[in-house]
Formats: sequence, C-alpha cells, structure tokens
Amino acid sequence: MEFRDYEEFWPFYLTQHRKRATRRWHFVGTSFVFLFVIITIVTRNAWWLLGAPIAAYALAWFSHFFIEGNKPATFGHPLWSLRADFRMYRLMLAGRLGRELERLGISEE
Repeated sequence: MEFRDYEEFWPFYLTQHRKRATRRWHFVGTSFVFLFVIITIVTRNAWWLLGAPIAAYALAWFSHFFIEGNKPATFGHPLWSLRADFRMYRLMLAGRLGRELERLGISEE
C-alpha cells in the first residue's frame, strides 16, 4: 500500500495489530531493544546491539505470522514501521493505546 506520510500510515499500522497478543509480543520485543542498549552501555560492548533488532523482529514477526495472520508492515515501510512500533510501545506503556484505537475507529480482535 502507498501512503503520503507517516500520519496516514499510522492507522494502517494499528490495523495490522488488532490482536492484543500481537501487540504484547511487540511490546516484549521492543523492551528487549532497551535491555540490549542498557547491556551495551553497562558492558561497553557494542556487540550486544546486534541482539536488539534480532530479538525485536523475531518476536514481532512471530506474532504476525502465527497470531495476527498477516505480513509485517516493516516489509513495505521499514522506517515508518519502526517509528510506529515505538509509538505503539509508548502508548501501551502509558495505558493510552485503547483510547488511540478508539479515536481511530479501530476495533480489537
């Protein structure tokens, strides 16, 4: 699909994450990103950074293929998907994702 900008992409991204389990797997994967960054800083070993995208994408893609039943949006829009993942993470952490889904008229499955 084609989008003019990120704000047009954002609702589509959320429609690709309708199932709570998919979003939870994404949350865990994104949490691993922060964990690997912290480990990198503490150990001063940049090799740990390799684990960040591996863990995040492995868990996210697992959720898309086996839970959500769709193709990850990152395949077509990698930078917007990364940005949207962090936005979704932030909203989940703040307990505001439900309101965002409601605001955009996106139903959960």
